[in-house]
Amino acid sequence: MRQSHFFCKTLKTNPKEGDAISHKLLLRGNFISQLASGVYSFLPLGLRAHRNIEKIIREEIEKIGGQEVLLPSLQPKEIWLKTKRWDEMDPPLFRVKDRHSKEFALGPTHEEVITGLVKLAIQSYKDLPVALYQIQTKFRNEMRFYGGLMRAREFIMKDLYSFHADKDDLEKFFNKAIGAYEAIFNRCGLKAIKSEASGGIFTKENTYEFQILSEGGEDTIFYCENGDFAQNREIAKVTAGIKCPKCSGTIKEGKSIEVGNIFRFGTVYSEKMKVQFTDASGKKQLVYFGSYGIGLTRLVGTLVELFHDDRGIVWPKVAAPYQAHLIDLRSNLQKGDSAERFALYEKLQKAGIEVLYDDRADISAGEKFADADLIGIPIRLVVSARVDQGKVEVKKRNEQESKIMAVEEAINLIN
Repeated sequence: MRQSHFFCKTLKTNPKEGDAISHKLLLRGNFISQLASGVYSFLPLGLRAHRNIEKIIREEIEKIGGQEVLLPSLQPKEIWLKTKRWDEMDPPLFRVKDRHSKEFALGPTHEEVITGLVKLAIQSYKDLPVALYQIQTKFRNEMRFYGGLMRAREFIMKDLYSFHADKDDLEKFFNKAIGAYEAIFNRCGLKAIKSEASGGIFTKENTYEFQILSEGGEDTIFYCENGDFAQNREIAKVTAGIKCPKCSGTIKEGKSIEVGNIFRFGTVYSEKMKVQFTDASGKKQLVYFGSYGIGLTRLVGTLVELFHDDRGIVWPKVAAPYQAHLIDLRSNLQKGDSAERFALYEKLQKAGIEVLYDDRADISAGEKFADADLIGIPIRLVVSARVDQGKVEVKKRNEQESKIMAVEEAINLIN
């Protein structure tokens, strides 16, 4: 992509509405744009990063048998009345009426919808287990908003739902989901702590959250230094400094960001919505149900909270919007469409490298470097009059020093 053709521009200073590091950098770097409090547009750079995370999630969820669907955001009141959550949701539902005064909710979650769908499809034990997931927009009528993408009223989420013939089968899949979540966060470069937590609005049973330690987080967890135990402060029965109840380690306290959660619902929804199947002996049984969420929008913000410096974002390679940022400082080739000007850009593309090419004329080298640091693409390539033909200056975003190397060597480094 040629930067001279890029939609929108970076900002030189932090916007006044930014209330977290990730919020400020994503706005400044032209990754997102704020429409209203808690409502954001994803711009080309931000959407590319988001899509990269989506790809990781799809791969890991489908490894454990997840099948992708896309469910309606507009949900009729009747299904919420069946589970008695129409008036019990906290935060309250976003509610709308159609021209016939029929009431709907804008979906904050999809347990009711997916359970109703499965009820139509599941007849026999032979139809189970089944796991369905989606990546879709959610709406939460939050009292307050924080940190841009960290707590918004409209956001994108991966929600996975599994249905089983018995408790043991649910437990097996539940453990597979834990493994998939650990793989997702590891691939994103994050060390997630599996923490015991309250079921909140979803279930009275304790559940698990996946927490990332960060001073920018809203949650507080108590966790073992050896990784054997963790609890959210809301339910914690431990305090910092004591011995871990599961090993000889010491309990620590830390601020954290919740990036995922998993729930065992058992037969709660099946009872309320009358979802049954016929077992091998011909008897009717209730379906067991699990739910597993990851906030993709928040995950983008979390990566920026953890991976940045005083100059801008330092994207992990797997999430970066582009693999390389090519900066052209050749003053004699700043304008026009000569073959020489675009030769390296085209060579990188032919090598399968996703590259952002800063071909902007009348922009100083300092401004180009500042934008490159702010945007945070992992590898910066510079062509200039002081670099011999056939070579390029290479600098990794997380390193201070640059190196001159042959173009082919740089391509191998990127790939």
